[in-house]
Amino acid sequence: MRGTNYHWVILTAGFAILFFNGGSRSALALMLKPMAEDLGWTRSVLSLGITEYMLVSALAMPFVGRLADRYDLRWITGAGVVIGGVGIGLMSVVSAPWQLFLVYGVVFALGNSAISNPIVSVMIVRWFPQRRGVANSVAVSGNATGQLVIVGLLAQSLARFDWRPSFAALGVANLAILAPIVLLAVRSAPRHQETLPQPESGESSPGAAAAPVAETPPPEQPKLLTSGQLWLLGGIYAICGFQDFFVATHVVAFSLDIGIGTVLAGNLLALMGLMGLLGVLTAGFLADRMGPGRPTLLCFVMRIGIFALVVWSQTHPAVIVFALLYGFTFLMTAPLTVIFSGNIFGSARLGRVSGTISGIHQVSGGLGALVGALAFDIWGSYDRAFLLMLALSVAATMGTLLVRDGGARTPGTSTHICA
Repeated sequence: MRGTNYHWVILTAGFAILFFNGGSRSALALMLKPMAEDLGWTRSVLSLGITEYMLVSALAMPFVGRLADRYDLRWITGAGVVIGGVGIGLMSVVSAPWQLFLVYGVVFALGNSAISNPIVSVMIVRWFPQRRGVANSVAVSGNATGQLVIVGLLAQSLARFDWRPSFAALGVANLAILAPIVLLAVRSAPRHQETLPQPESGESSPGAAAAPVAETPPPEQPKLLTSGQLWLLGGIYAICGFQDFFVATHVVAFSLDIGIGTVLAGNLLALMGLMGLLGVLTAGFLADRMGPGRPTLLCFVMRIGIFALVVWSQTHPAVIVFALLYGFTFLMTAPLTVIFSGNIFGSARLGRVSGTISGIHQVSGGLGALVGALAFDIWGSYDRAFLLMLALSVAATMGTLLVRDGGARTPGTSTHICA
């Protein structure tokens, strides 16, 4: 089972983890308007729960990333599935804001941080060191496929059964389907990697390259924290997260506000997942050939045009085009985080660095969801928020041009930058 064929078992397991992760994380965006109307809450209250979720999971990610560098991923991800499944299932009984903040903002957030993109990406690059971009993109495409399939099913369930049974069914599915897959299939690394010495302590290093290539020791954590490249990447991913979760949280409510029907609006979020699948695979293909910088640049250049479109026109066809094109860019940077981290900072702290960058993405994403809700509650529309997103796209495009990602690299080599 641990031979060459097991690589594909790992890839399938990574895809399945992110399939449920992406679908479960998108559920509250679909339920935003009906929950607000049913419970008598403002969109800002519900979005504050999303912001808390993003903040808690972001704070947990570097810690979980450190665990991923040291311990068995099967138990880390298994615990995450159980905790996250319980959290999303308990959303079905929420009736007060404090319950939302506890169940979604703490329990679901902690569980989801252990089955997030950075953790799965660390596992994938250990098993596919020669094809990191494509293999990681296939796994991360589970996010988009989960959004397509799970949100599509939830949209039908919402129209037929309402939001409470929909959340309950989603929790049961996580526990009954995903938990056994993780516990049976996930392995931290191929057997020959598990016996390699760590660069610093002599312990095994699951994240080390398989080939015995000498590697310059990575910079110590204080130097990492003062690295200009780290904070430049952090700024780019902060903008990306801010935009992503603004759109993902509010696109359905925005569509309903302008008169698009409930089922079409829900399916629009699902179809964004289909477009995201195409985008993430494109990003992986380009990253293996040109490095992660080029697909990141493509992402933000596209977003300049996408946000300009929705600022200019909010007719039904224009909004549908906006949503689908944004969906294409939604996950483009997700598989690139671990490649940026490995190319610039080396493999020994891959989990910690990629977890830190993803944590920044998460925190900023929570702010994006909240800012969108506040803009609507104050001004009655999302127009000013769209203008802000357009300006941020320009800033991220300029920032991407300054990143020294090192281009496509042969596994086992690295460049360490300490500004």
